[in-house]
Amino acid sequence: MEPKPDEPATPQDLDLRELPFGVRAELRGVGQKTAEIVGAHLLMAGKLIDTDPKLAYSHAEAARRRAARLPITREATAETAYAAGYYDVALKEFRALRRVGGGSDEYLPAMADCERFLGRTQQALALIKEGKGRHPDVPLRVELTLVEAAIRRSRGQTEEALRLLRKEIELIGNRGSKLARARLRYGFADHLESSGALAQAEQWFTAVVSLDTEATTDAFERVAALQGMTITFDESEDEEDIEPDSPVAAETDTEDAPSNE
Repeated sequence: MEPKPDEPATPQDLDLRELPFGVRAELRGVGQKTAEIVGAHLLMAGKLIDTDPKLAYSHAEAARRRAARLPITREATAETAYAAGYYDVALKEFRALRRVGGGSDEYLPAMADCERFLGRTQQALALIKEGKGRHPDVPLRVELTLVEAAIRRSRGQTEEALRLLRKEIELIGNRGSKLARARLRYGFADHLESSGALAQAEQWFTAVVSLDTEATTDAFERVAALQGMTITFDESEDEEDIEPDSPVAAETDTEDAPSNE
């Protein structure tokens, strides 16, 4: 297949062994040459999604054009389109993935969020209701609640957004992965800060730091910002070099929620 005029060049000198095993397994379903081209575009899309999502999307789309029947190319296109703000494209791809997956609810939070960004909040809320009505596991329930809270906040219903998140924190308790609980608390802290409850927001962001051991969120920086600190990162420093009086040096009990008072 000839590349489109606006398509990024196939990345060279990449080690395709960096691709997850599942991706490499899917690529065995196409010819070797096609697999190498598609794999290179997928690997580059993954490398760029956080720093240049629009270029990442271009690479994912180049992969999809060559192997559209592979779920992994559709998923890469959906995720990079979402990251780049192409919500109509992302929604179409997430819908296709859901059909291929036999109606799996895995993509419902992303689909609902796309509907939200496209201004179709009723459709978004309907998807959230559908997902919650099927008694999802904790991570999926958390993601659905985060989207629902974002919808309420966009409508100026900040108190309702906070109520939803607080209720979910109480309902889930210590169930689910640390990452899911961290994301839920991060959302609550973010809404608190937006509402002007800065002291409470700082407490909850600090709780996130204790749960988010892989630093998948920027909770550490949010705590520092609320404390009026400036963070200068030195990649040569190890984790144990954190000063005792830093905002996260004293680890918060991950099982105890900060006071709402």
